[in-house]
Amino acid sequence: MSPIKAVTVFCGAQSGRLPDHLAAAEALGAGLAEAGIRLVYGGGRVGMMGRVADAALAAGGQVTGVIPDFLTRLEVAHSGASEMIVTDSMHTRKRRMFDLADAFITMPGGLGTLDETFEILTWRQLGLHDKPILLCDIVGSARPLVATIEAAIAEGFARPEIRRLYEVVEGVPALLARLASLSAGAAGASALL
Repeated sequence: MSPIKAVTVFCGAQSGRLPDHLAAAEALGAGLAEAGIRLVYGGGRVGMMGRVADAALAAGGQVTGVIPDFLTRLEVAHSGASEMIVTDSMHTRKRRMFDLADAFITMPGGLGTLDETFEILTWRQLGLHDKPILLCDIVGSARPLVATIEAAIAEGFARPEIRRLYEVVEGVPALLARLASLSAGAAGASALL
């Protein structure tokens, strides 16, 4: 298996209420750049998305934004990204972010972040890929998402084995260390056809 060269980061178009969230976004962006890992993200210049991209760019990293045309104004597409891919829909955006990634990181965010995370988890559960999925816990931010998964297991709607689809990592330094130890995942046999 080859080392991870590109990571898709799911995170909020809002900044969140805690300074720790933005500090983590900046640390992640800088850390990815320093590791020589391309950042793939939602393409905005606002909120958590903007901070992770700005930090990666400031540290000399490569940044690919993927944004649907209708969101170029709402999320204000980042004009400084190394590459900006404009898609025709949210679905196309997610597919393109998947195609470009060797692994996925979820940082704090809102409904869009949760949607992207659950979709990529579902695709892995269905055997469409075997790319690593890391949930970066910043002062407890991953707990509600994990609690939702645990509730589905407890109620018999999901098997306990789904816990193997992802890892929760406490904080950005530990996340970057874990990322360095992983190999790039593969698309499944059906490769999201």
